[in-house]
Amino acid sequence: MTDRAPAAPTPAVEAAVEGELRLLDPEVRASPELFGALLHPEFTEIGASGTRWDRASIVEVLTAHPAPGSRPTTTSGMRGVQLADDLVHLTFDTDNNGRRAHRSSLWRRTEDGWLLWFHQGTLFDGD
Repeated sequence: MTDRAPAAPTPAVEAAVEGELRLLDPEVRASPELFGALLHPEFTEIGASGTRWDRASIVEVLTAHPAPGSRPTTTSGMRGVQLADDLVHLTFDTDNNGRRAHRSSLWRRTEDGWLLWFHQGTLFDGD
């Protein structure tokens, strides 16, 4: 067995990572237009709380009450794999003021670019 360097991310993976990081940007999260523009019309989420969200409900909840003064959400361990020409799977961890979650996202290429189609978060303690 030989050690191989990780493959360079494809442009599709890079686009999905860029979109994911934009979704965590406080300015984007404060704007229903900017936030919603990154979500696929059929977007669904199973949140870290266990709540199921659709596109309209997540845009309303996350942009209605931005958390001023809190630290920005940090990410670690972001990895992506291109599953098909129009589908990318990302996994990563977030820390939002001590609330840590493992995250999984599916990004789909559309006529409007790469849009988040599905997201799930699972809270965790420790490593």
